[in-house]
Amino acid sequence: MRHILLATLLLLVCSRQSLLADDGHFPETAAQAAAQPATETYTPGLGEFMMSVQQHHAKLWFAGKSGNWSLAGYELGEISEIFEDINRWTPVWQGHPVARLIHPMTGAAMLGLQQSIAHHDKAAFRRSFDQLSGSCSTCHTATGHDDIIIQRPVFPPLTNQRYRPVH
Repeated sequence: MRHILLATLLLLVCSRQSLLADDGHFPETAAQAAAQPATETYTPGLGEFMMSVQQHHAKLWFAGKSGNWSLAGYELGEISEIFEDINRWTPVWQGHPVARLIHPMTGAAMLGLQQSIAHHDKAAFRRSFDQLSGSCSTCHTATGHDDIIIQRPVFPPLTNQRYRPVH
């Protein structure tokens, strides 16, 4: 119990220190705190972007498999946005022109997915999804990561989301 109290006290002291303004005083309002310039900026690395793509890729599969075309469209849009973020923030990774690889390798599959979702075509969705997965694996091979192979997910990435359509 004594260790828990000591750890709690230490956390409180440390967190209060991080809230101090440049002059050593606590900001009086949230607006004053927000007005202070950030001392550091954060840009996600390519791995973080790819983990997000992988999660949306899996959710896309389960949405399309269940015929939840609205959710499938949303997930496909999220993947597109992340690809745009990669183009902006990580155009070159370890000497590989990632920004110049993504669209040529995935564009046809992304368009096929978009069309299959619009037409509620499960067979075309499966084909396009597999094409996208293969394109991702091909890109990984082109950038020296042939050990990263993307496939249809076996289990949903999140168990607290329902993939069946609402109606």
